[in-house]
Amino acid sequence: MDNPFTITFWGVRGSYPAPGPHTARVGGNTSCIEVCTGKHTIILDAGTGIIPLGNSMVAQYQQNNKPMIATLLISHTHHDHTQGFPFFTPTYHPTTTLYVFGPKTLQDDLHLVLERAMLPPVFPITLEELPCVRFVRNLQEGETIILNATDPAPQILQNGRDALPKNPDQVCIRVLRSHAHPQGVFVYRIEYAGKSIVYATDTEGYTGGDQRLIKFARAATLLIHDAQYLETEYASAALPKQGWGHSTWQMAVTVARAANVEHLALFHHEPTHDDATLERIEQEVKTVFPKTVLAREGLKIEL
Repeated sequence: MDNPFTITFWGVRGSYPAPGPHTARVGGNTSCIEVCTGKHTIILDAGTGIIPLGNSMVAQYQQNNKPMIATLLISHTHHDHTQGFPFFTPTYHPTTTLYVFGPKTLQDDLHLVLERAMLPPVFPITLEELPCVRFVRNLQEGETIILNATDPAPQILQNGRDALPKNPDQVCIRVLRSHAHPQGVFVYRIEYAGKSIVYATDTEGYTGGDQRLIKFARAATLLIHDAQYLETEYASAALPKQGWGHSTWQMAVTVARAANVEHLALFHHEPTHDDATLERIEQEVKTVFPKTVLAREGLKIEL
């Protein structure tokens, strides 16, 4: 394919990293997905999975000597979605240009939140000391990011909710602000070459499904959806998880069916779930939604 649309999973866990032999097949890094749309690299979240992604990008740079340019979309600023950012090696190269977008949280700008995570004494290098070129900007629901093949810099449309790609080489990124997670979370829809993916991490289902999310995900080629809890964990008498802002796989399937998406990827796995548990879940989900895949580190999907 001349202009590939590929999704690579670099981190698939929720809450905290879970390394070890019991998670070796699925992976233990926290949330990070690489999306390649033609000439553009889009990164969804900066959990610890962004560390091996960054190392891979630097290795490619050393081979082809082309500047590293990427757009990083932060869903929200909880640790498991930002903790890898200080270790993202492309930001230590002056040839890198990084565009970072995400929500304003509790009145704090995204730039301030990232800056605080790299202040001494918790980290030896500040955000401002990174030698890369970077642009950090808050997004708002209703704004749309447009990426053009001839210009690496994203264009922001203030009222771009209904904007459509003007040509097959143009990428359109829409944002939905969900309140189904503490402090809120952004859901992203990336459209390119007639295909689309929806990234819905850290979301919790409602009775009958989240109608705003269902509308936002309508007819998507791939829905990547939070599926952290088993139903027994979600409704546990000892420690119920209702209201914690995460879904069961049943909630993910409800959205996928109602939105009529083609494929479903289960994501943001519970860190205490070992490989065998997650693989059993995958097989169970396939019986009710056959075009389901368990997100694993290293999994690459081409649309």
